[in-house]
Amino acid sequence: MKKLTLLLFFCLPLMVSAQLHKGLVTDKNGATVDGVTISLRHADSTLAVQISKNGLFSFQQPLKGDYVLMLKAVGYKEMSKTLNLPIDSIIIVMVSDDKTLDQVTVSASKPVIVRKIDRVIFNVENSIVATGTTVWDALGKAPGVQTKFDGGITANNKGVVIYMDDKPIRLSGEDLAAYLRSLPSDNIAKIEIIANPTARYDAQGGAVINIISKKPKGDGYNVILSGGYTQSTYSSYNPSTVFNYRKNKLNVYGSYGYSRRKKDHTESEYVIFDTPENYADWRNEKSGIRLGNANSYKLGADYNLTDQEVIGILINGYNGANSRPNSTLTTIVNNHSARPDSILNTQNVSNGKANQYSFNLNYKIKLDTNGRNINVDLDYVPYQNKNSQQVDTYGTLANGNLLPDNYHIFTPSNQNIDIYSGKLDYTDKFWKKWTFESGLKYSSIRTRNSFDFYNNRATGPELKPNRSDRFEYAENVSAVYASISGDVGKWSFEVGLRGEYTRTNGQSMVLNTNNQNNYFKLFPTLFVAYKMNKDNEINLTYNSRINRPEYWRLNPFKSYTSPYTYLEGNPALQPAFIYNGELGYTYKQQYNISFYLRRVVDYFSNITVQNNISKLFYDTQRNLDLSQEIGFSASFPIKAAKWWEINNYAQGSYRQEKSGYLQARYDYHVWGIYLSSNHAFTLNKAQGLKAEISAWYSSPTIQGIYKLARLYDVSAGMSKSLLKGKGTLRLAVSDIFYGNAYRIDVDYENQRNGFYEKSDTRSTTLSFSYRLGGNPTAARKRTSASEEEKKRTQ
Repeated sequence: MKKLTLLLFFCLPLMVSAQLHKGLVTDKNGATVDGVTISLRHADSTLAVQISKNGLFSFQQPLKGDYVLMLKAVGYKEMSKTLNLPIDSIIIVMVSDDKTLDQVTVSASKPVIVRKIDRVIFNVENSIVATGTTVWDALGKAPGVQTKFDGGITANNKGVVIYMDDKPIRLSGEDLAAYLRSLPSDNIAKIEIIANPTARYDAQGGAVINIISKKPKGDGYNVILSGGYTQSTYSSYNPSTVFNYRKNKLNVYGSYGYSRRKKDHTESEYVIFDTPENYADWRNEKSGIRLGNANSYKLGADYNLTDQEVIGILINGYNGANSRPNSTLTTIVNNHSARPDSILNTQNVSNGKANQYSFNLNYKIKLDTNGRNINVDLDYVPYQNKNSQQVDTYGTLANGNLLPDNYHIFTPSNQNIDIYSGKLDYTDKFWKKWTFESGLKYSSIRTRNSFDFYNNRATGPELKPNRSDRFEYAENVSAVYASISGDVGKWSFEVGLRGEYTRTNGQSMVLNTNNQNNYFKLFPTLFVAYKMNKDNEINLTYNSRINRPEYWRLNPFKSYTSPYTYLEGNPALQPAFIYNGELGYTYKQQYNISFYLRRVVDYFSNITVQNNISKLFYDTQRNLDLSQEIGFSASFPIKAAKWWEINNYAQGSYRQEKSGYLQARYDYHVWGIYLSSNHAFTLNKAQGLKAEISAWYSSPTIQGIYKLARLYDVSAGMSKSLLKGKGTLRLAVSDIFYGNAYRIDVDYENQRNGFYEKSDTRSTTLSFSYRLGGNPTAARKRTSASEEEKKRTQ
């Protein structure tokens, strides 16, 4: 690249007249310097300003006499040079200024948390406690975001759709958690929490969390290298890299990350089977390990066909494997006896492999210079998930004799998903202050699932066809949207409408069921803001959305964890509809308080069913009647000192959930509070020494018939800039007091059960990142056609 630039430079005098003046800026090693601000001055006046590209600059004015060039660039000493014009060419060598580079690197960092009118931005790359680990861990540090034991994620008490670089991740539940745990957080620039998405977004989900990757940008080759080592009960590590190469009209970028994870996992579970004839208390003590390794990678390229047209391709891949060996000791006490009547010892080993790829073709054209453009995306996403589970149970009676019927099963399963989608977006601007957006989208999804049940006998595996199944699910969604936004005096508006027509069909071969569903729904959005003066603003928001069941919730297969416990899906699940209203006040564009009302009709949840006679206990899915919530949220940043920034967030709510269930009804009410506080300290600005403390608390709450106990997390860390600001060393401790452990209880009708789960969340992480080349700023973003479908696969 250097040789090519020099060749072009020396050829320039042959191609231009003597009145066209050319220059080249290099460092002392002869490498070209980009981004230099070059001012052409005469007397006390600035005649022209240029920014060097590939080290080159030019001034085309027909000038004669003495002039001064002023040159400024980050990391270099400011300099001036007197020239007698005209001349054909000149080479200027700039001298690096290490002190200036260090100062700029330290002071240019963004706040950890930034709050805007439509979203909250969590700058992961500037958070000490969120870097060096995984994206799953970083999500748990974002304000208002909670990650759950079963892979569920909520934001401001809403269910969410997870996007990666404006494209949804086509996973859900535990598979989504496994995927996010495979991604190093050092590859992430920021996380956007969008509580009330506009009509441009798919209507799926209550809120949107958009995870933005680091994308180095700059001419030439740029690389970010990073790695983290985490020690909890066991050790884990995750090296990664992000790269970019830009030359003329071509930009090639990508990333690669490897994750090796080993975590301890314990769970205490109880089930009380109570009838007039019998009382039985079952206690399960589970212990195991969560093992996982994964490769995640991305490769993309953009090519500018013209100044107005760009075409791009993007390929994402994920290959992961996991293993979950568990040992469960079940103690059974009947009729309040002082001694157990029997003890069960269950060994459960679950192994899985998942492969997901995403292929995107994008074309964008700017129709004019006023913001009118068209964007087209075509996507294909194949996904495969293979799992196998071996369950062996041995039982002993109180007298020490073995139970006659031991339980040995093997259950392999396979899932294949193909998603095809395409979308077209059109944007236009008129009257300078108004923007019109509209678009079309179509997606087609097909899932094929197989599940085989084998009894492992001494003579060999025996297939049980009546307990095996084949399940196929197809879904087609056609969507159209339009929105308009703009300002009228002190008022700002955005009004949008999205329509989606959905067709679904789920078939179970063994159960001989065929569940079809066709429906068309409109989803309006409204955003209104009134700016009373420069410091005070009132805003109003309303939108409606839909929550379609994830594919694993629809799958009717029975996954046994013991002879008496299993999980199953429900192919008859219906979508839930969400209605949100919010009134807010903002002071000085920093302090915000809002009051909201949210109503979810036909919402679905996992529920437990226990048979007190047969002692069978299982977890399934079903639609419940109503969940509604009224509350407030408030954010108030504080600049306690020049070296101390505080971001505080609070959410209070009154929640009601009611439904008919098991020949009875429940009507639960609960007050709740969520608090978070992030403290960022600049201990030594010149040396790049920083510290951070992050804490949050969530009060007890409800979900259907479940009662969830309180949760809290306190994490802290320090970082140090090294190697002239290009390297960063971090040390962080997460969940210091081990408060992020889940406890759930059920006490409804004849059901009494619950569990307490610890997932090894207390850990220490040491990480290091190093940047070669340009700064890691965002490159061109694009939203692929395969939007919300991705997050619903498993």
